[in-house]
Amino acid sequence: MLKNVAAVLLDGVHPFELGVVCEVFGMDRSDDGLPVYDFAVVSAEGPGLATHCGFTVSTPHGLERLEEADLIAVPAGEAFSVREFPPELLAALRRAVDRGTRVLSVCSGVFVLAAAGLLDGRRCAVHWHHAEQLARRYPRLQVEPDVLYVDEDPVITSAGTAAGIDACLHLVRKEQGPEVANKLARRMVVPPHRDGGQAQFIERPLPKAPADTVGEVLAWMETHLDQEVTVEQLAARAHMAPRTFARRFRQETGTTPYRWLLRQRVLLAQELLEGTDETMDAIAWRTGFGTAAALRHQFLRALGTTPNAYRRAFRGPRAA
Repeated sequence: MLKNVAAVLLDGVHPFELGVVCEVFGMDRSDDGLPVYDFAVVSAEGPGLATHCGFTVSTPHGLERLEEADLIAVPAGEAFSVREFPPELLAALRRAVDRGTRVLSVCSGVFVLAAAGLLDGRRCAVHWHHAEQLARRYPRLQVEPDVLYVDEDPVITSAGTAAGIDACLHLVRKEQGPEVANKLARRMVVPPHRDGGQAQFIERPLPKAPADTVGEVLAWMETHLDQEVTVEQLAARAHMAPRTFARRFRQETGTTPYRWLLRQRVLLAQELLEGTDETMDAIAWRTGFGTAAALRHQFLRALGTTPNAYRRAFRGPRAA
């Protein structure tokens, strides 16, 4: 049963990510019939810690407080992707998992869990900005760059910032039921569950790789996204045989002509959804998807959310 929660901090802690954990588990909402947790903020590096925003946090609790926790939360912190962590903290986290305690990271807090070896062979989530670095530094774990959180019980990891709220509410829902999680979400004025993942927030324009052979074709494709083209037609523009063109295209862009074109069309759809009032049919035509149904299908596959939901998220309720 989830009753005792500790948030463990390191120097440079991010206040918002710490606040997420405090808001879910550190507030007394018994007047609304919600559970009250035995909550503590724990320091892994002395009684006074600096935040990355310039103020300090002090707490009387040291690592010994982790020994009684049912859940240990690790908020993000400054330079977690490159710094080393206290061995005694990593050992305490390993002991906690061995005795059945859950651990939960918010954003770059996942680097602490990875350093402790708790993610070896497991899937995990992290802010998309850190995904490549996490996978490179800890090759034994499986990074899921598109999701808001991953539950690999007893280890739960979440993506950037507000995704920590999603992960915490998920854990409350799992332990204490949907009624408690929904009521808590209402008090916090957040959705009890968000559709889609962080794919819709990732900035990932196609890399500007040197394309000596197919560069002119790429430029033409970018300005003719509304047209249906075949590899044979593209190869003819490049004055190559289709198989030679396909091979050169992959060598110079890292992907196939179809996937390159599809990604560019989704990027254009995102721009039009954010910056115009055009209808779905008009956007589908301009991006080369043809129909609103085809646009919705490909958009959902690429970003994990629908065009309408994306427009509402990035333009507000008036866009609906």
